[in-house]
Amino acid sequence: MPSCRGSNSKSTDNIMAKAANIKIKLLSPADTGYFYVTSKNSRTKTDKLSFRKYDPIAKKHVEFKETKIK
Repeated sequence: MPSCRGSNSKSTDNIMAKAANIKIKLLSPADTGYFYVTSKNSRTKTDKLSFRKYDPIAKKHVEFKETKIK
């Protein structure tokens, strides 16, 4: 069955939207190397996240800051 499209037209069948949720790493500032992995909606939460969570290596609650997953 021949295609209706001409040879110069772009095919938009394979173009997909970017995902709204992205994975992020919450890194401990206590230099223990401990981190949590979570996700956030990059469209609604454009600023960097920070949470006060427990660091079991430092054995106390610290302010975890968002970093990129490499």
